[in-house]
Amino acid sequence: MPKTLVFLEHHGNELQRAALGVLSKAATLDGDVAGVVLGSGVTEAASQAGAYGASAVWVCDEPRLEAALPQPRVDALAQLVRAEGFDTVLFATSVLAADVAAGLAARLGAGLNWDLTDLTLDGGELVGKRPALGDSVYVDVGWKGEPRIGLIRSGTFDPAGNGAGADVRPFSVEFEDFSFAATMVEQAHEESEGPSIEDAEIIVAGGRGLKEPANFALVEALAQALGGAVAATRAVVDAGWYPYSSQVGQTGKTVSPKLYIACGVSGAIQHKVGMQNSNVIVAINKDANAPIFEYSDLGVVGDIHTIVPKLTELVRARRAG
Repeated sequence: MPKTLVFLEHHGNELQRAALGVLSKAATLDGDVAGVVLGSGVTEAASQAGAYGASAVWVCDEPRLEAALPQPRVDALAQLVRAEGFDTVLFATSVLAADVAAGLAARLGAGLNWDLTDLTLDGGELVGKRPALGDSVYVDVGWKGEPRIGLIRSGTFDPAGNGAGADVRPFSVEFEDFSFAATMVEQAHEESEGPSIEDAEIIVAGGRGLKEPANFALVEALAQALGGAVAATRAVVDAGWYPYSSQVGQTGKTVSPKLYIACGVSGAIQHKVGMQNSNVIVAINKDANAPIFEYSDLGVVGDIHTIVPKLTELVRARRAG
């Protein structure tokens, strides 16, 4: 059985949903999985991890970790892995996590598998599953040695709480001099209303079928009426119609909401891989042969410019009543 450590990324005082999902999955494979939280003023946040399967949470609460820089975190993880003998370190993919995982692999001379969409045990050995050939097939991947490092595609696993507590264990780090050669000059946060697409239970996505950027107002109105978030396809983002942070797909984000409404989305394979884990998929498209209808639970063939406003009115009326 692997001795697993899960990197628990946090924003503010909240552990990230994707990281908690990886923790929950790891706990189903290894009942003694541990989490690690690195930052400044994070001890309170670390206590949340017990509810998602961690038997222990290692915490380095250090002012020099306040900035989201990767190298100081590599120092902390490398020392913890060596001291405690962890043979597996798992990350939920993010910009920071990818930097830290790559740095840790280099520091420890370890193997790194990325873009994993599942983890299993085969004869006690950890096996990862990742897409290949443009997500048209899935292949099993392994590690030649230890420690094993894995980056899990964000949004792949949902957090599963069990209400248990975790043993919070503080530890200190001896930082390398070069780890602070870079400094964080400024950190900006995009201002947005409503939930993020990673956390939203309802997502309304817009594609090129909207015809022009101004028509995203239709998608935004429906999302607001449903209390959901707005997403976009790569073609829309590349055209400058909507910000990259809203992109769902192979080169964007992976989401798994309870309801995914695709408006004017053709359903190319690159988009499918980012939203195929949605519980219910509804497609609205005037092209009856659009690929998205092949994997939708409900399909509406018609003009989104007529259907979406009427659907928004019905949702508002139902909520008002």
